[in-house]
Amino acid sequence: MTTSPILVTGGTGNLGRHVVPMLRAAGREVRVLNRSGGASGDGVEYVAVDLLTGEGLDAALAGVETVLHLAGGNKGDDKVARNLVGAARRAGVKHLVHISVVGADTVPLGWFRTQRAAETAIMDSGVPWTMLRAAQFHDLVLMMAEKMARMPVVPVPGGLRLQPVDSREVAARLAELTLDQPAGLVPDLAGPKVYPLGDLLRGYLGARGKRRPLMPVRMPGKAGRAYRAGENLALRGNDVGERTWEAFLAERVG
Repeated sequence: MTTSPILVTGGTGNLGRHVVPMLRAAGREVRVLNRSGGASGDGVEYVAVDLLTGEGLDAALAGVETVLHLAGGNKGDDKVARNLVGAARRAGVKHLVHISVVGADTVPLGWFRTQRAAETAIMDSGVPWTMLRAAQFHDLVLMMAEKMARMPVVPVPGGLRLQPVDSREVAARLAELTLDQPAGLVPDLAGPKVYPLGDLLRGYLGARGKRRPLMPVRMPGKAGRAYRAGENLALRGNDVGERTWEAFLAERVG
């Protein structure tokens, strides 16, 4: 059994907070990268690295054979991926695991294109890799619903459906993949049910005991056509979690 630490980017984020304890429970040491470092202990080492500039990456990857790349933001994920794979090549990393999003290769929106560019950087890196595309997390849908519910009238794009998945189920799958051998692009992981956006919002409003009128609007252009065609969904030949939006709301809101 290898004794080298598993390096995790984004290990203090929503997904990382679930994955890191799972890797520790499997007996692996973990090296977490973030901007500020932190107090290390209990088999987890925190290292300060700027992923956007690459500063500190080479030192952080010293002695590492497996990398789990979870870090992501509103922009720059493609640049981060290129910095990471460059350092991974120099370090002789044997397995790079990456979390992406369902629809990265089909939804014609800027953020999805950035995710696709990050995927391509990893696929073309020469480093053995595993990639999991997941649907939007329940947590993200909750944050979106909270913001939309602040408006007196909530616009609801017609035809927009989501298949939200529980971040803990994604974390468990990523932990399995990280502890296994490189597998390339694995089946997508999404939630057990597909919801029109209006139904997700009504569920949230009901859980909060709020009332808001919902106003249907048309989503124009290529993005609208892609969403109406379900390009952001994992409907066939993929993996589905068990935790529904209703169960998540009952835990977090109810």
